[in-house]
Amino acid sequence: MDKFRSTAVSGESLDEIIEKHQGKPGVLLTTLEEVQEAHPLKFLPGETLTEVSKKLKIPYTQVYSVATFYSFFNLQPQGKHSIVVCRGTACHTKGSKALLGDVGQILGCRYGDVDDDSSFTTPDNEFTIKTVACFGQCAQSPVVAVDGKIYSYVNSQKLIKILKKIK
Repeated sequence: MDKFRSTAVSGESLDEIIEKHQGKPGVLLTTLEEVQEAHPLKFLPGETLTEVSKKLKIPYTQVYSVATFYSFFNLQPQGKHSIVVCRGTACHTKGSKALLGDVGQILGCRYGDVDDDSSFTTPDNEFTIKTVACFGQCAQSPVVAVDGKIYSYVNSQKLIKILKKIK
């Protein structure tokens, strides 16, 4: 049985989500988005991708290609809280790399576990740390997003206060 069915929080099964979007333009993207959002760990397990492929009669390679092409899809479990650190030029020159290190220290993960090209989820699935190339708010750098809320002019002290509120 597909893991998604047993862990859906929305009360909708994979079949219900697919049925709702069947025959509409963008069925694959819409289905994957909704399935990911309904999963308690906000990701698309391989078993789910296989089921979506079968049920939509779309080759698995196409489903996987879409899921890996768009950065908003996650193939690994995500934390309850998301921390996104901008690594654009303006943010970098104003200390965003050091902020990544601070996040790692605050959450108890090694700095090497959090790098510029990947994401890291804490073992307790409480936090996922990601980087982004640019938020487009260079004049207010460095910029960090926590649970979708953008924070500007972030320094270590401000970051500690933000994370203590949610930790």
